[in-house]
Amino acid sequence: MARSSLGPGLDGILVVDKPIGPTSHDIVGLVRRLAATKRVGHGGTLDPFASGVLPVFLGRATRVVEFHLGDRKAYRATICFGASSTTDDLEGELTVPDGPAPTRETIEAGLPGFTGTIRQRPPAYSAIKVGGRRAYAMARAGESVELKEREVTIESLSLVSWDDSEPERPIAVVDVACSAGTYVRALARDLGTAVGNAAYLGALRRTAAGSFGEDGAASLDAIRSATADGPQGLVPLLRPVDAGLERFASVELDEPEVDAVAKGQYIRPAAGIPGQGDHYRLVDRTGRLVAIAVPAGGGRLAPDKVLISAGERPVSVGT
Repeated sequence: MARSSLGPGLDGILVVDKPIGPTSHDIVGLVRRLAATKRVGHGGTLDPFASGVLPVFLGRATRVVEFHLGDRKAYRATICFGASSTTDDLEGELTVPDGPAPTRETIEAGLPGFTGTIRQRPPAYSAIKVGGRRAYAMARAGESVELKEREVTIESLSLVSWDDSEPERPIAVVDVACSAGTYVRALARDLGTAVGNAAYLGALRRTAAGSFGEDGAASLDAIRSATADGPQGLVPLLRPVDAGLERFASVELDEPEVDAVAKGQYIRPAAGIPGQGDHYRLVDRTGRLVAIAVPAGGGRLAPDKVLISAGERPVSVGT
């Protein structure tokens, strides 16, 4: 895989296969230590009990994290029927409902009602702030928390498997593709209510975050092994800084234009501006990302996120 868009040092995106247990913050801390750099961030929190794809941004790639926060997500979720949970997942206190347990046919008939744009109330145990305080902190303190509903989009929702070996507590495994900000815990809870029973999220694995999938994600063991002899061992695992931003058209700049962008100046690219996008990837002759820009009218582009310093020249970092 070409690394032409990486700048000097550890600049790029490390797609981590987060195991069950550590928080997303824990993963960032580990990568920060192994990479020997403070400039590390992640592209979307995963709860400790969840596993799967967690993009981690290093060095200059931290400048583009904001463009990934709205990326669609995909999950494989285990939904346990026959009980509700105070946290809407396996970590809360369970309460058995009065209604009969659902059948596979009932669940299959109910899933279409949760596709498309729906309204969803986030779990009380969430990181949403209410009056400056985290909802989960209020809930743990015994305070009543009623969060406002929000619109989310469920692109697809399909039943993968059904286990009714315990008829009163059947388990469904579903695949979900959804917009950023969707709470799969809330989806499980609401599905249980919709079929006249109750449900909570028993397990969750993120299978994709934007264009980053689990097939290319590195385990923590692989990351530790790669850095056994030093931080540079991470380089073969890094994706280019602009990976996942292919929706932004690319504009190749000549050297004077690169120098102007590095100084934060508007440019009128000699190569022209393709299409009518809201953002563009500005690259040098090697294909290295030098900035994200926005239209400024009159055939000009204004640098929005600049990733290089004035006078900096391309550096070969291998393949």
